Amino acid sequence: MPLTHFEDLSAHGQGFVDDPYPVYARMREHGPVHRVRTAASGEFWLVVGHEEARALLTDPRLSNDIRHSAAWQDDGGNSIGLNMVQTDPPQHTRLRGLVARNFTTRRIEALRPRVQQIADELVDAMLPSGGADLVEAFALPLPLAVICELLGVPAGDRKAFHDWYLESTDFTRPEVAGAAAQAMTGYLADLIAAKQLAPGTDLLSALAGDAGDGEDRLTAEEMLGMAFLLLVAGYETAANLLSGGTLALLRHPDQLAALRADWSLMEKAVEEMLRYEGPVETTAFRYTKEPVEIGGTLVDSGESVAVVLAAASRDSGRFADPDRFDIRRDARGHMAFGYGIHHCLGAPLARMQAAVAFRTLLERCPRLALDTDPDALVWRPSLMLRGLHHLPVTFG
Repeated sequence: MPLTHFEDLSAHGQGFVDDPYPVYARMREHGPVHRVRTAASGEFWLVVGHEEARALLTDPRLSNDIRHSAAWQDDGGNSIGLNMVQTDPPQHTRLRGLVARNFTTRRIEALRPRVQQIADELVDAMLPSGGADLVEAFALPLPLAVICELLGVPAGDRKAFHDWYLESTDFTRPEVAGAAAQAMTGYLADLIAAKQLAPGTDLLSALAGDAGDGEDRLTAEEMLGMAFLLLVAGYETAANLLSGGTLALLRHPDQLAALRADWSLMEKAVEEMLRYEGPVETTAFRYTKEPVEIGGTLVDSGESVAVVLAAASRDSGRFADPDRFDIRRDARGHMAFGYGIHHCLGAPLARMQAAVAFRTLLERCPRLALDTDPDALVWRPSLMLRGLHHLPVTFG
């Protein structure tokens, strides 16, 4: 039976936030499942093995509904609506189906010319200065503009929404977080109402047209939660992919040179970026509905369990030499988008957007280089999302 040990992740400080992979590798040497503690979430179970992660994410004995947690309590009123991430079948199946029938490959592919235009405009704005914070000037505004256009959010409202989101996820200031969540709730409710009165061709209008009574309709709470999920999941994770992927390329000049010499490697390069430095570090909690054995460890009923997607994607049992960044690698099987019924619905949009953005950036900035010591870069202190605060670069 695998050995498990207790790990206080908060005790590792900012060093763990900036580079968690050695800690996860050491934990995996003791077994795929461990009891851990963080300052934000207390004690819970963490899965760091690839095989065990896939098994858990398809196990119906674990629920995404917090009401199955033994420690369930009110979240303070900061939750915005009800979305797919928080539900199980059959409710999840219904919600995902309603979104999927409108979030089509055709709709996503139709965005490609606009993604290219936005990327070019952002590079045009960056180049004259000779350098920029790539997060602020490119990685964040590109997906924010794309997802807002897809959903039909007016351009003038995008900065306010972004500021609200950042404040709502600041768990060190609960009063600020609560006020921001309420502001977002009110804004989205008004936007949805406006789409219902005067629908456009955007995705939010299509979903608003599906709101109402009946099994094939979204309730008001579901509509609100879906709008929030699509907006947030559609741009912060994409921004993390763009900044983290660029950093991986700049820290591996041989791989950057190989990609510039052969653009046909772009698809594999994006998959390797997702595997090596994925934008989502850890899943949301799953809750055991009954005692479950995970990787040889018995987890009691009502326990909170999270999967470290970043650790599963660097499991040497699945990927040879997993800490090596290699854009020619067959990275299929990585866990960046999750697995099972909660596999990220926006994965095709993220891949298309990344391919356009990376080629545009690398072609138009041939002397792109880091403008800081890579060890001085600071990552956001979140166990769930993995993203850089800033990425200073020069254009040569």
